[in-house]
Amino acid sequence: MNRNDIIARIGSAFYTSNTEPGEFSYQKALATIGKDINQLYEPHWARKYKNIDLRFTDGKLSVLVETKANYDNDNLALVYEQLNAYIKYEKELTNNKIVAIVANTDDDRVLVFYGNSVFADNTTLKRIETKLKTFEEYKDIYFGTVNDKLKVIQSTYELNELLHQFGIKEAIRSQFVGTCLLALKNGLIYTGLNNAQIRAGIEAVLTNLLERDLNKATKLAILKTKVLDSQGIKDLEDIKFRKILNFIETNILPYINDKSTQGQDLLNLFFTTFNKYVGKADKNQAFTPDHIVHFMCKVCGVNRNSYVLDPCCGSGAFLVRALTEAMDDCATEDEKKEIKKKHIYGIEYEEGAFGLSTTNMLIHGDGNSNIIKGSCFKDLSDCIKGAPINVVLMNPPYNASAVCSNPDYVSTWGSKVKTDPSKGLHYVHYIASKIQTGKLAVLLPMACAIGNNDEIKKFKRLMLQEHNLEAVFSLPNEVFYPGASVCACCMVFNLGVRHESAPIKETFFGYFKDDGFYKKKNLGRIERTNCGVGVWKNIESEWLRLFFSRESKPGYSVVKQVTAEDEWLAEAYMETDYSTLDFEDFEKVVRSYLAFLVDNGMVTNDDSDK
Repeated sequence: MNRNDIIARIGSAFYTSNTEPGEFSYQKALATIGKDINQLYEPHWARKYKNIDLRFTDGKLSVLVETKANYDNDNLALVYEQLNAYIKYEKELTNNKIVAIVANTDDDRVLVFYGNSVFADNTTLKRIETKLKTFEEYKDIYFGTVNDKLKVIQSTYELNELLHQFGIKEAIRSQFVGTCLLALKNGLIYTGLNNAQIRAGIEAVLTNLLERDLNKATKLAILKTKVLDSQGIKDLEDIKFRKILNFIETNILPYINDKSTQGQDLLNLFFTTFNKYVGKADKNQAFTPDHIVHFMCKVCGVNRNSYVLDPCCGSGAFLVRALTEAMDDCATEDEKKEIKKKHIYGIEYEEGAFGLSTTNMLIHGDGNSNIIKGSCFKDLSDCIKGAPINVVLMNPPYNASAVCSNPDYVSTWGSKVKTDPSKGLHYVHYIASKIQTGKLAVLLPMACAIGNNDEIKKFKRLMLQEHNLEAVFSLPNEVFYPGASVCACCMVFNLGVRHESAPIKETFFGYFKDDGFYKKKNLGRIERTNCGVGVWKNIESEWLRLFFSRESKPGYSVVKQVTAEDEWLAEAYMETDYSTLDFEDFEKVVRSYLAFLVDNGMVTNDDSDK
């Protein structure tokens, strides 16, 4: 990456120089405004820095680039010192917002620093940066749409109330809102138009976005039939339709900058929040909160080389998060296009949820998603098309009916069995047997970890015969609130490695019950804050540290060798840090345990009153 490449990438229109070699002399520039650079030198600096290699500005933002043949061969402390000198000069000269960069000239690596108070050192390094952005992209970081999580959450609730007021049924609200958001993001014009014209405009946007999608006809048919041509939307008064669109455009879109990872996260938050209003045939099949999805992606190490499958993809939460994580690891736009086209796969049986996943992926910029409507037991090969899947993320239905289950397994059910007795575990076994390599992370009810019936025990044995149980995380009791009330855990398997033959035979068990979220009326589970900063990031970091280091920590985790006959949950094995307990903790645990027994049919409500 030479000077010309850097100038072309950031933007020649913003490039400024005031010396013959094309560098920018701060001594000259400061002199023009009556300032002496000698007064700005710090006494501890190794030398008197004057000229930066490349400078870009538009009068509001300055992008400063110092080039090195290979910064690995330099003393980084001195490199940072040099960059900080230029940052100081630029502040004196313009008081602009600043992006400061060290760029290698023998490869494409860059060190990037920006923030409210720019300073170059190891603690402020933006480690996710692997390539140069354009000037406009750097400008968008400072002056673009502001990501406001609380505003998005509050507006989501208000929007749902507005839809309720206008008579939009719960079953289509999420899909309708997602479709409207997608259309508005892609230039929908609605001012002064009537209902029919608006619906035609939305359909035109969808047609254009799905232009190169092999499943275009199916996806359009579902979105049109289930949403645009549904009676509730066709009967929506013109002024009410425009009011809904205006609310989304005014109160949602301005607070989501989807050009950043944080903005992508807020899109997930917005969309999954509305999924709570979807009418599911299985009340215990819940949509997974995005922060738990993010944790599972990190556990599985999702990156640009991952080929990800969700065989029960629902609204597409796992697929969207995997897409975001993989693209964050890319160095070029071509790599990102490859991720979108060939690395993300999903199957969904329910028509409504399939429409949700289609819209969700399109909202996040993927028009070529490999998502099909069908059964993971019948259509898996057609879905993945021979792709080398190495990560499976899934949350199967826990009480699936016979029509949604594996036909071979259903043939073994007794005449009185109406729903899946394995509580979703037979889905896991089937997919694991077909993929056979990589990692599989799945959310299942705690009953699967305990093994409280013969069918669950059978599939636990089958899984360990072919695969290694790497970890089980006990998750917060109300992780799906306000959807399903089931108590869930996350199991992680290394596929194709027999448990008894695994290099590390012990399983990591995490008691990860406190994710930093709490219930708040009308807003669901909300992240706690500390001095205005969300606590989840630090909690997730500690969960991941314990998992990857396989550390046993009293009250949090334990490493234990188990068999299929054992209970697969931390509660059965870990030590308790009694010094932190009080009577309220005891009472809380007793109540939680009693609720678990009732939920799993181990005790009746009448028994619990005794």
